[in-house]
Amino acid sequence: MNLSERDRRALALLVVAAVLALGYRFWPVSGDVELAGGVAESIPLAEKRLHRLRQIAATVPARAKVAQVVEAQMKEREKGLLDAVTAAQAQAQLLQIVSKLGRAQSPAIEIKQSETGQIRLLGNEFGEAQVSVSFTCGIEQLVNLLADISAQPEMIATSELSIRAADAKQKTIGARVTVSGLLPRRLAPERKVTGAF
Repeated sequence: MNLSERDRRALALLVVAAVLALGYRFWPVSGDVELAGGVAESIPLAEKRLHRLRQIAATVPARAKVAQVVEAQMKEREKGLLDAVTAAQAQAQLLQIVSKLGRAQSPAIEIKQSETGQIRLLGNEFGEAQVSVSFTCGIEQLVNLLADISAQPEMIATSELSIRAADAKQKTIGARVTVSGLLPRRLAPERKVTGAF
């Protein structure tokens, strides 16, 4: 095989470039020696770090157990939330509970007027639904109704109470009771952030 003068020069340059590249790649550098010395000095630090990581790892099973207990307690407590597909259904469920409790009184309390409030965010995890009902009853009926509301398995409570005299002869009062119930966060509207203007 005959190579031209030009091809011989190109081949010679290729061989020189390959030798230089291999020399650069495998030539020992003084920085490597310093790095090895730095690693030797950091062994006690690495051992301390390993000891600390082992201590942390030893606490993981206990923390997992605590997390399981807390999660079970949270699930048990969240059973009392008013759970519905929409916020309006949750308010209807709250109104239904209050109406049922009113009918259970002796004599039954007849709700004359009901009004639903706005669903609002309560903290970062829950929402709050409100229902206001107006009725006329005896004072003992009102006391029993308030006690029954607080004894429900759902997380509901009286948030407002307004009382006025209704009939002095029959000893009845007019009452307006606002009952609030907790909702899952997904049913509460997002909190609106207002701008500077």
